[in-house]
Amino acid sequence: MTGTSGVTAEQYAEQNPDRRPPEGPAEPRPDDRSREPHAVRTSLRRRGARLTVQSWFHLALALMGVLVIVGTVVGSQLLARTAHVSDRMISHLDPATTEAYRLQTALVDQETGVRGYAIAADAQFLQPYTTGRQIERQSADRIRTVLAGRPDLLADLDAIEKAADVWRRTNAEPLIAHVTPGTPRPVDRSTAERGKAAFDRVRSLFAAQNTHLTQAGAQAHRDLVHVRTVRDAVLAGMVAVFLLTGAALAVLLRVLVVRPLHRLRTSSQRVADGDFVHRISAYGPQDLQTVAEAVEGMRRRILAELDSSRAQQDTLTRQAADLDAQAEELRRSNSELEQFAYVASHDLQEPLRKVASFCQLLEKRYGDRLDERGLQYIDFAVDGAKRMQVLINDLLTFSRVGRVNDAWEPLPLAQSLDKALANVDLEDSGAVIERPEELPQVTGDPTLLVMLWQNLLGNALKFRDPDRPPVVSVTCEPEPDTPGMWRLCVSDNGIGIPAEFTEKVFVIFQRLHGRDAYGGTGIGLAIAKKIVEYHGGRIWIDTAHAPGARFCFTLPAAEVPAEAEPDHAAAPGVPS
Repeated sequence: MTGTSGVTAEQYAEQNPDRRPPEGPAEPRPDDRSREPHAVRTSLRRRGARLTVQSWFHLALALMGVLVIVGTVVGSQLLARTAHVSDRMISHLDPATTEAYRLQTALVDQETGVRGYAIAADAQFLQPYTTGRQIERQSADRIRTVLAGRPDLLADLDAIEKAADVWRRTNAEPLIAHVTPGTPRPVDRSTAERGKAAFDRVRSLFAAQNTHLTQAGAQAHRDLVHVRTVRDAVLAGMVAVFLLTGAALAVLLRVLVVRPLHRLRTSSQRVADGDFVHRISAYGPQDLQTVAEAVEGMRRRILAELDSSRAQQDTLTRQAADLDAQAEELRRSNSELEQFAYVASHDLQEPLRKVASFCQLLEKRYGDRLDERGLQYIDFAVDGAKRMQVLINDLLTFSRVGRVNDAWEPLPLAQSLDKALANVDLEDSGAVIERPEELPQVTGDPTLLVMLWQNLLGNALKFRDPDRPPVVSVTCEPEPDTPGMWRLCVSDNGIGIPAEFTEKVFVIFQRLHGRDAYGGTGIGLAIAKKIVEYHGGRIWIDTAHAPGARFCFTLPAAEVPAEAEPDHAAAPGVPS
């Protein structure tokens, strides 16, 4: 067997003598083999292996759709048949029976009216005869309409109308014509008997019509009961087919999808629990087999890489130990460097003070013996010693930012600005300071923030334009890009900074002007940048501001949660 990593079973056995070699295809468990016939199980697996899970679901949905369509068609036909039979009873036979009774009643009223008119010779007795004829015509038309498709029942109506016409023509109308209104006369016995016999024939036709209508209604009722029985049976069969189909689909999905997924999950869980030599076999539909093969390839890859990862882990452990030793050595070196900085500052300042003092004594004692060139040399030496002393102090201050003292606390920003303004010479420069009435609270080191303001304000006053009085403006607003931060800006109307030097001015010992034009060591803005970054902010120059320069920086607000505050081990002290 060769895995995705190219390691054969023999190579794996040589490299891992304490582990079992990868197993062959896992055999089905006995309990699985006893759950279903072997031939059926094998056939289903072979067919299921050619289809994916999605294909099986589509097939199941298609089968259910076919059953729904067939059931809908059959059900609609049965319902239509039931509606047809019901409509035949309700809309045809029942109205026809009702109109037949009206027709028969109208004919009886006609016979009664004629007989009464013949006896009483009173014209009002003809009213039932006239009304009965109208009702007869209406009922006959209604019966022909509702029984348009039943010629057998219409034959009874035709026979009744024909007999009624015979009765009216041979008996009723001659008798009406023979009677003189207002003069009653006895009716001839033979005439009365002929009329009675003629109307009895009509009555016999009534009975035939009623019998036929009753038989038609009974037949329609039997048809309705039969149709309903068939409908209920078919619907019950459809429900049973749906249930059986659902059960069959559930069994198929369990055999072809659920069980392979369960086996894949069980095997994957064994590997996840640490049994990396357990082989993951492929079962079920094509996509599940693909997934199982991919997981098996991953298992083989993990197995092949396990030993190398352990070796790498050992290497990383040794490297971590070396890094810890180096970090400890670095901390010791930093401590020694810090001590060296203090000692060097004092040791370097002492000879510088001696050089400056003895040069001044030399000038005082032997100045009258030196020419102008000699006095100038002495001034150069004194000036150089003093500048070296200032440079050492500034460098010591820069190195101690963020490493000395611990004064991290919420503080009013206006308080640090007031202290910085008190340290800046505003009277000699005649500068105008514009500042907000209120400044927010920030989180930081009070001494460092005073130093930050002092450096920025002093920088603005140093590089002022000699042609106009200096104006320094301080602004404050929330930082739009970073919630929980304040943006503060110090603007002046001085000589400004060219755009190409906006990054250079923050580099230590970088100067844009000679010492004869502007004094200083070129370290003030570098200290300001280090202070701002120590507080978790940033500082930059707004090149769009003119005339003069505008320095903007951000500081964290006092409401910032503790976990969002910048990591600090110590805060700087007061520069010497």
